[in-house]
Amino acid sequence: MSIPQPQLPTGLPTDLWLGLTQVPSSSGATFEVDDPATGETVATVADATIADAARALDAAVAAQEKWAEFSPRQRSVVLTRIFEVVAQRSEDFARTMTIEMGKPLAEARGEVAYGNEYFRWFAEEAVRIPGRFATAPGGNGHILVSRAAVGPVLAITPWNFPLAMATRKIAPALAAGCPVIVKPAHETPLTMLLLGEVFAQVFAELGVPDGLVSILPTTDAAAMSAHLMADQRLRKVSFTGSTPVGRQLVRQAADNLLHTSMELGGNAPFVIAADADLDLVITCAMQAKMRNGGEACIAANRFLVDASIAEEFTTRLTRAMEAVIPGHGLDGATTLGPVITAKQRDRIASLVDAALAAGAQATTGGTLPDGPGYFYPATVLVNVPADARILHEEIFGPVATITTFTTLDQGIRAANDTEFGLASYGFTTNVDTAQYLAENLHAGMVGINRGAISDPAAPFGGIKQSGFGREGGSEGIEEYLDVRYIALN
Repeated sequence: MSIPQPQLPTGLPTDLWLGLTQVPSSSGATFEVDDPATGETVATVADATIADAARALDAAVAAQEKWAEFSPRQRSVVLTRIFEVVAQRSEDFARTMTIEMGKPLAEARGEVAYGNEYFRWFAEEAVRIPGRFATAPGGNGHILVSRAAVGPVLAITPWNFPLAMATRKIAPALAAGCPVIVKPAHETPLTMLLLGEVFAQVFAELGVPDGLVSILPTTDAAAMSAHLMADQRLRKVSFTGSTPVGRQLVRQAADNLLHTSMELGGNAPFVIAADADLDLVITCAMQAKMRNGGEACIAANRFLVDASIAEEFTTRLTRAMEAVIPGHGLDGATTLGPVITAKQRDRIASLVDAALAAGAQATTGGTLPDGPGYFYPATVLVNVPADARILHEEIFGPVATITTFTTLDQGIRAANDTEFGLASYGFTTNVDTAQYLAENLHAGMVGINRGAISDPAAPFGGIKQSGFGREGGSEGIEEYLDVRYIALN
């Protein structure tokens, strides 16, 4: 395994962004950011405090009044300019992301392009915020319906997609007229701090009010979010992360009746009917399972296969997983980077080990490798017992489980037998079967003969314990708008 020398962009910001200004933590505290491929420290970052969060909220409240003076077209111009600058610096973003998160550089470049599209999409949506004017049915006046920014937003983002999970919150918030305080994951703060540099440049160029966006990395996210959510001036929380943390945030949001968007855990099924095109299935299976090394909320966890084709599918998926090349993301040959932390790697290993102990077999992988970094091999498990934890918990790693069914309805019941409902996948060459899968797989997003389903122009989000609210699409900006009814004569 080749380990290139990680080199972050020259002058990468490591202090907090309070509006347009880089400042150290008010306590002077810092924390280390590690390269998960080596376990070595690559940067030291300011560790924000509650006092810093309070200053950021003060600045956001002041900025909102001034930002409200910007017309929809002016907000659109600002977002478009951010899109242009991020595109110009795409390689800096990709390398930073690979070094702090571990994904292969090619995938990091893909995330930069995908994440940046949210700025372009919501630049276009900023000028299309809807309204309505109508004569009252009783003829006694008129009905005017408009929309207004909800107010300051707290955006809490995860480590697995350090840019995209933030841009799909920040972009619609700015388009709607809301200031944003961003709390990036402490494992991967560098990508967001680099984005702060872009904001500072663009906002200074275009006269955007200071305080519109603040970025506060911290090792005590619970204390920071609790403090901000207790302040009635904060009006919305958008969170991407685990279901247990999401539940806690919803409870805290109740006191001040905050708007909330929760994009939480997943346990995506991948249902393969007997007539499915296996060439397409394998291509899509690798997309749905191995994007980001399986560290994705919409990753396929459970491959549910018609028994008549299970042996061939298993052979072909095993061969594809064996061809995966682990290594440092900066090595051009790498197709599978490390897991984010030793803790997460060990959790994956414990799920696999428990399944193997209960009778499952690994057709490839399943054993922790030696050497530096937090690597786990591409793994395929068959004959997994129905009560195995790995079938019921989010794996968040490069492990595929294969189980079989004898009728499609049996497969759909197994697919829906989960508390989660973020994404589902179905494969068939029959039009009627495709429609049946689309209608009966219970998830906020369903891919039919598709392994890659995320799109800035489409609503992203789940049902059941996978949360509520939508990001992306024309629906995404609605999450940051209040509806106002005005009665007119």
